[in-house]
Amino acid sequence: MTHRPVPSDAATADDSATGSRRRVLRDAARVGVGALAAWAGTSTAHRAAAAERRADPVRIVTRQAGPFEVLALLDAHGPFPGRRQDQFPDARQEDWARAERLDPDAFGPGDTWTLDFRCYAVRRPGGRVTLVDTGVGPVGSPASAWAPVPGHLPAVLELAGIDREDVDSVILTHLHEDHFGWAVDAAGQPMFPNARHVVQRAETAALDEDDSATAYVVEPLRRAGLLHEIDGRVRVLGGGGRGGELTAVPTPGHTAGHQSVLVDGGHQRIVITGDVLVHAVQLAAPPVAYRLESDPAAARRSRQALLAEARRHRALLATSHLNRPFLQS
Repeated sequence: MTHRPVPSDAATADDSATGSRRRVLRDAARVGVGALAAWAGTSTAHRAAAAERRADPVRIVTRQAGPFEVLALLDAHGPFPGRRQDQFPDARQEDWARAERLDPDAFGPGDTWTLDFRCYAVRRPGGRVTLVDTGVGPVGSPASAWAPVPGHLPAVLELAGIDREDVDSVILTHLHEDHFGWAVDAAGQPMFPNARHVVQRAETAALDEDDSATAYVVEPLRRAGLLHEIDGRVRVLGGGGRGGELTAVPTPGHTAGHQSVLVDGGHQRIVITGDVLVHAVQLAAPPVAYRLESDPAAARRSRQALLAEARRHRALLATSHLNRPFLQS
């Protein structure tokens, strides 16, 4: 997911989604100095509070859902340059006010957007783990041009007591750079060699030939026999003798094959949303579109349906980019 100020001559109607996304990332990188200048102009108290959070962030937050322990793992955190209104042009002032109550840390200086880059681990009895997304990755990963690399996922997994060999499945919500960065190492070898990597077939089918995901993660995983493409809603695993199940749920729109993950522990459900919503303004006002959704109408339908189902079951939302990892739906 990406963010930038929009110049008057930005994307035209006939730009491809991939080309438009690349332009956004390049422009965001160019205006980074301006964002730092805006940051420097904020109050001393604001800067001190933000610096304290960056210096000592909470890397792991856990919740229980039946037999499953769900761990929110903070890979990276930082501001993205540009005006948030440009990325959510339909959002009204009252939507922003509600969003700020939900996620005040998202509101940086100068109308900027401050966000977490988060993965999730679902640990079940016996210690085996399903990882949902793999973050921004190291320096040199495809996200390096715009995201706050290096990410910290390997160290955070160690802190959580999770070895790479414990991970027997990785669910990739979608194939944007900030969600697959640690799937492979610097040599292009799978970081989680015992894990099948679950992705919707619609997601891989929609990749352009020159999309960074193809060479960086899809082809290496396919060569290693670890790419597991699925179609539609699929039960990925059960919770063993104690019940519960983990289900991949198609939520297209942000990308063609975007999926979310339902952790059903019986009496408690947790929905790992991926980028169905990328900012609290889309939780405050679900019809609000994000400028870089590949299909805004489909994304809106997915977001509204997922949130409605979560509310029916009083599920917790586990978000990728909000500064609060778990929110009540």
